[in-house]
Amino acid sequence: MSVLPDTWIRKMAIENGMIEPFTEKLQREGVISYGLSSYGYDARVSREFKIFTNVDSAVVDPKDFSHQSFVDRETEICVIPPNSFALARTVEYFRIPRDTLVICLGKSTYARCGIIVNVTPLEPEWEGHVTLEFSNTTPLPAKIYANEGACQFIFLKADSACETSYRDRSGKYQGQRGVTLPKL
Repeated sequence: MSVLPDTWIRKMAIENGMIEPFTEKLQREGVISYGLSSYGYDARVSREFKIFTNVDSAVVDPKDFSHQSFVDRETEICVIPPNSFALARTVEYFRIPRDTLVICLGKSTYARCGIIVNVTPLEPEWEGHVTLEFSNTTPLPAKIYANEGACQFIFLKADSACETSYRDRSGKYQGQRGVTLPKL
């Protein structure tokens, strides 16, 4: 398994629609960077946020998720309360090739502020907007900037294609659009 370079990412994005919209050069001036880098793609966070709150004393249960546990916001700047988190999504829509696995790492700009980004791997033949979790580990409110870089995706090429892809097994998050909540 090898890490794939910018040339491969660009080709797959432009010719095969692997990343839409696709930003061919790293954008940095006045923003948290996003776009194509040497061995990855820095994705942007959209304006859609679900901010977790305990106003109604809801319990977070992945098997029986309550919509009372969050508030919806569409905004350019999302403020996450201290020791809380928010869900968001990428601006970009991804279509992962059958012989590729994608892992995601948070941006150092956010990490240095105590904001952790979590994303599970993008499996072979998965497609959709990526749901992002931003955890504010600090005792202070923290800002997330919409339409700026949020995380970096690293593309790994397998030695051979998998027997069963995410699409083959009809994965429950296939084709997701918008911020997608937990499903059982």
